Amino acid sequence: MLFAGIGPDGQRRLLSSRATIVGCGAIGAAAANLLVRAGVGSLTIIDRDFVEPSNLQRQTLFDESDARHALPKAVAAEHKLRSINSGVKVSGVVADLSPKNAAELLCGCDLILDGTDNFETRFLINDFAVASGQVWIYAAAVSSYGLTMTVRPGLTPCLACLLESGNPSGALEETCDTIGVLGPIVNLIASWQVAEALKILAGRFEALDGRLLSCDVWTGRMQSIRPARNPECRACAKHDYCYLEGEAQPHITLCGRDSVQIHERSRALDLPALASRLQPVVQDVRQNDFLIHFRVAPYEVTVFADGRAILKGTRDPAVARSLYARYLGA
Repeated sequence: MLFAGIGPDGQRRLLSSRATIVGCGAIGAAAANLLVRAGVGSLTIIDRDFVEPSNLQRQTLFDESDARHALPKAVAAEHKLRSINSGVKVSGVVADLSPKNAAELLCGCDLILDGTDNFETRFLINDFAVASGQVWIYAAAVSSYGLTMTVRPGLTPCLACLLESGNPSGALEETCDTIGVLGPIVNLIASWQVAEALKILAGRFEALDGRLLSCDVWTGRMQSIRPARNPECRACAKHDYCYLEGEAQPHITLCGRDSVQIHERSRALDLPALASRLQPVVQDVRQNDFLIHFRVAPYEVTVFADGRAILKGTRDPAVARSLYARYLGA
């Protein structure tokens, strides 16, 4: 590594480092690409969704073939990244990060990077990180605006310090699926996030910025502030980890535009058997090793092997439950 900020010793540390990205959407995909090209030792990518044509404008790891085959994003990303740098151990995990699996999926890494699209999961990551002392990097982008901050438990404010006043999501409920996002802001925020990640993984903690960076590529405005820790913070001051303990985790999760994710099973599904049963009663059944996708006009349903389902065409949990029970069983 010729860059003096990292140097030979930092490069050796980087080669043995272990990073985890939660969410492989726009920012997650861009960050994964940069980390693999930089030569991290291993990278785990956790994502609950699959590739669709509408993703391709902003999610740069994927292509039309991935969307045509409805590949899980974690699987498609793993395939692409291994072909970019075979020296990096890349592992794609098709899962919805939850209080039940957070410890299993997030333990053992040196750094967690935020590639998610919702604050419920971000607060879950934050709770885990604060409780375990794990460093993580928050990042978000929507429309032409984005922001990022490194969280070092005990040394910096945590995400709950900044955002949990009143309604934690507040004015942050807009997503790429509801108002869109410009590609340049995604790449800018991911680049800043990965620059911070490289400092951490190379052991160059003295170079960390320590500020909350926000920018708007459309107006050209950029701002950075050094926020203070909240002495009354639920998470890092009072050690109340309600997201990690499951108290704030709804059984049905709205995700994106006109869609509901539902968890109604605690056991895995036999996908081939389910596909055979669905063929006579639904339309456009598509199946791969990881999921089944089908239509029940005007709805689209994607069922994963772990029993999760994403139902598009409604934001009504009652409708989602009814469809799930009718076609997948209670």
